[in-house]
Amino acid sequence: MASNFANSLIPNTAPSRDRGFRSAPRLQNALTAQLERRLLVWLAQRVPAGINADHLTLLGFLAQFLAGVCYALAHGNKYFLLAVNGFIVLNWLGDSLDGTLARVRGHLRPSYGFYVDHIIDTFGAVFLMCGLALSGYLHWQVALAMLIAFLVLSVETYLATYTLGTFCLSHGRFGPTEIRILLAIGNLALLRGPYAHLGGYSCLLFDVGGAIATAGMLGMAACSAIRHTAELYAREPLP
Repeated sequence: MASNFANSLIPNTAPSRDRGFRSAPRLQNALTAQLERRLLVWLAQRVPAGINADHLTLLGFLAQFLAGVCYALAHGNKYFLLAVNGFIVLNWLGDSLDGTLARVRGHLRPSYGFYVDHIIDTFGAVFLMCGLALSGYLHWQVALAMLIAFLVLSVETYLATYTLGTFCLSHGRFGPTEIRILLAIGNLALLRGPYAHLGGYSCLLFDVGGAIATAGMLGMAACSAIRHTAELYAREPLP
């Protein structure tokens, strides 16, 4: 168990047994990364034997889908926002713990895990943004803009993983966990009122947050694209 614990703290770089797939080292510099990593290992060592990584992946996916449903239901009853926060926690548990559990148990499936985790994240983001668009707490145009920005950032990340051989789980000091925390705090703020007052004008609080999130994701995608293009050009310059 001690060796499993040590291995779980080291990025997996071993080649997969199927068709030469090589798992990229993971870069995670988010604010909560160190604490989260130790917590996930502690939890993984205590997961019952009958529960495997696939069960946790499914839990994360269902939780994100139900978070979207509860956002839509919050249009009629704001207290469904508390249910959203509960499903955000379950999404974190399933989405973050599945890979750690596989590493602790030595059941790594790098190509399967990479594909399934990220295609599920994509569909989960669609469900979440659709729920937000139906919630009445932000305009559907802002929800669509956030979804597009998320997909652009995701594509840049996956292309960089394939071409550069490193997988960035965070951008700067923000990663998925920090985004979940901010979203949960925003949901609690909505219980007090859906509007923000800026410069004498009232606007939906989540419209403001969504605009900031959209600009942030697009900015991170653009900066990463420029940096990675320069790095790839340095590796493969014109003759």
